[in-house]
Amino acid sequence: MQLGKDFKKVLRQIEEEKGLSEETIVSSLEAAMVSAYKKFKGGNQHTEVYIDVENGEFSLYEVYEIVEEVVNPDAEMTLEEAERRGYKELEVGDIIRTEVLPEDFGRIAAQTARQVIIQKLKDAERQVVYEQFSDKIGNIVTGSIFKAEGDQILVRLNDKTEAIMPKEERILGEKYIPGSRMKFYLLDVRQTTRGPRIIVSRTHPGLLRRLLELEVPEIQDGVVEIRNIVREAGTRAKIAVASLDVNVEPLGACVGKQGGRIKSISSELNGERIDIIVFNNDPLKYIVNALSPAKVVRIEPLLDQDRSVIAYVRSDQLSLAIGKAGQNVRLAARLTGWKIDIKVKEEEKLPTMKDLFMDLSEIIDEDNK
Repeated sequence: MQLGKDFKKVLRQIEEEKGLSEETIVSSLEAAMVSAYKKFKGGNQHTEVYIDVENGEFSLYEVYEIVEEVVNPDAEMTLEEAERRGYKELEVGDIIRTEVLPEDFGRIAAQTARQVIIQKLKDAERQVVYEQFSDKIGNIVTGSIFKAEGDQILVRLNDKTEAIMPKEERILGEKYIPGSRMKFYLLDVRQTTRGPRIIVSRTHPGLLRRLLELEVPEIQDGVVEIRNIVREAGTRAKIAVASLDVNVEPLGACVGKQGGRIKSISSELNGERIDIIVFNNDPLKYIVNALSPAKVVRIEPLLDQDRSVIAYVRSDQLSLAIGKAGQNVRLAARLTGWKIDIKVKEEEKLPTMKDLFMDLSEIIDEDNK
């Protein structure tokens, strides 16, 4: 029976365009034919199908085991029945294959072959997409906003691939206008029955890390190292950096000339304010740096509490140290891993004439006693 004169040509075309091997397609077709024949016959036959790739012909066989007594007539046959069908010199336990040529099955076979090929093409395309993007997990991808769907934003990564940005991965207050292009952090790629499910993020700290790596050559070259990043996406972030070269100042390298590098990154992140902090192995000095731009006068570790400090600032620095709604001290604590309490340091006052007079009076009183 024929699958079509152009069967070989179609196979070659699929191999070249979709990267599917001939063996994969043919074995899938044969398995589908077996299933289709069982439905066609309405039994539970043991069936085998063999496809001749060169001419597009296929052969269909019902397989029987020779038994003394038949229990399953769809898969078993007695010696006597086999001899009546022309088989000779058989023994119980032998297997025979009887070729069948049902009149109406040719059309069903052709339809089955078409459906299998279409499904295989879909599977191949999904696998290509999965392999392409699963290797990019943890990196930046660029895409355009496609549409909103429930609590999710759909992002088009290319002509055939869309990603999902869940609500929790969106920057609060950022506008996602259809057609606008943005950079995203590729968070996850999962295989599902409907194809790869690609998740992207605008809030993940990894997005800020990758943007820094793109913008700052010293980070790309490994001269400046990112030690930690914390974000409250869309409003503020703190990044701890260290230099592995004494001749390179990490803060200046990241900020860039006239702040050009950090401004470019901030612009990409909806105006997010970014504080660059110099890492220090001394945790107390590190905490002082992390509270920047506030100036810390003194810092004291709390001996009765693990990883806790009190940072003293002057009164005019208090609001800066705490930050709007506590954001500055909160990010500093997350960056360093220490609990930070902010207190105002009482300013030392110079003694007045009244204070000096009172002290002198007390001394005279003591002497007269």
